[in-house]
Amino acid sequence: MLELWGLFVSAFISSTIAPGGSEAVLAYLVAEQLHPVMMLVLVATVGNTLGALTTWWLGNLAAKKIPAEHLLDKKKQKALRWVQHWGYWSLLLSWLPIVGDALCFAGGWLKLPLFISTVLICIGKLLRYLFVAYWFV
Repeated sequence: MLELWGLFVSAFISSTIAPGGSEAVLAYLVAEQLHPVMMLVLVATVGNTLGALTTWWLGNLAAKKIPAEHLLDKKKQKALRWVQHWGYWSLLLSWLPIVGDALCFAGGWLKLPLFISTVLICIGKLLRYLFVAYWFV
């Protein structure tokens, strides 16, 4: 059970502004075969999605206080333009390293609908973890 909590925390942290390696943790746990693969994938997906929603919420909060050009570095401004162009569909790419966090932040900044944002973020994260898990089965 402790392994599942470790995976959840790793996935959560990996999806916020802090770097992490939840894919490596998932791969290790899949290889150890202590828990069903789908349980591991679901725990990682939920943790990573909640971390991404934390970043989304921070973007939403920041939009109320500070103009984008004063707060965001060039990478996040690029993500903001990307999300402005593609809308909530861009959140399917929230699983990407580095840029995924910026997309979630931009989604919150632009006040994209929370429910749709959550569903699309979760789908992207689930597909990524399924790929990682079944690569190591």
